[in-house]
Amino acid sequence: MGLLTRLRKEWFIIGIVLVILSAKLLPGVGVKGGPLRPEVTIAYIAVSLIFFNSGLSLKTEELRNALFHVRLHFFVQSFTLVFFPLVVWLLLQVLALTSIDQWLLKGLQTVSCMPPPVSSAVILTKAVGGNEAAAIFNSAFGSFLGIVVTPLLLLLFLGSSSSVPFTSIFSQLFMTVVVPLILGQVCRGFLRECLERRKPPFGAISSAVLLMIIYTTFCDTFSNPNIELDPTSLLLVVIISQYSRPERSLLGVWLSASGSGFSPADTVAIMFCSTHKSLTLGIPMLKIVFEGYQHLSLISVPLLIYHPTQILLGSVLVPTIRSWMTSRQKVTQSLWRLPGCWLCSSSDL
Repeated sequence: MGLLTRLRKEWFIIGIVLVILSAKLLPGVGVKGGPLRPEVTIAYIAVSLIFFNSGLSLKTEELRNALFHVRLHFFVQSFTLVFFPLVVWLLLQVLALTSIDQWLLKGLQTVSCMPPPVSSAVILTKAVGGNEAAAIFNSAFGSFLGIVVTPLLLLLFLGSSSSVPFTSIFSQLFMTVVVPLILGQVCRGFLRECLERRKPPFGAISSAVLLMIIYTTFCDTFSNPNIELDPTSLLLVVIISQYSRPERSLLGVWLSASGSGFSPADTVAIMFCSTHKSLTLGIPMLKIVFEGYQHLSLISVPLLIYHPTQILLGSVLVPTIRSWMTSRQKVTQSLWRLPGCWLCSSSDL
């Protein structure tokens, strides 16, 4: 029973492995022009379904609670979409001198350009007891912001496929991302009571569609005889992703906690939102921006590695971060009780 429970909990990670193996065995099914017709079913229908599902599941009313915490939002989005990509770019200037596959290195850069996820950062912030409303707002706002900023960052750091004009990229993003999100939010307004009562498995639906996208992406790779994945390069990328993830988390905590005035609960939300990256938004964006790249799947590999790493590592750290937040809150409360504390004096006025 314990094994079955574990398998159900990790079904998405297991699914990634299975679809990649399936793509290796049957690459002709999911290639462009194949039986699945991914140029239509994936590029338009599947991607649109993911973002419509996101719009339908997003509780807009909960975001209003955190709307005016501007300084926290500015810190999270700046760290996620400016500081993070620049630090990775500097790191890659050094790694480019090594023998690591250049396309996997480009994939590390794409990870840095991704917006925060809508779900995992919020779930982990809630599990710790952090500022859940701030996490919800920044995850959602970051996703909307990423629709515009992430493609710009990808084009800036990696360039675009010559077969896809810049205007076509954003027109396709608008039709398959923005429009479905808005339609999802509109539909939620009419179906809110039904959705809250029945609680549809929004996350499972998006994840299942995402597995289809991953499958067709790797079908393109395995059907191309000119592409080979170097095992040594892949291992090094896994190590870099595993090592750099906690480093960026600690950096985010230090920057947000060092004299910034953020509460411990705010710092927890900052840590998860500013270092987590969205696979649900990322893979469809890569599919659109780099349509026609024969190395698209290699570019996608680091994001596929980073996604389960951020969830597993975040889950493991929940008790430690909760203890840290509790101790910090106790220190703050003790300062309020000090006889000469100006906060106490002002509260007595």
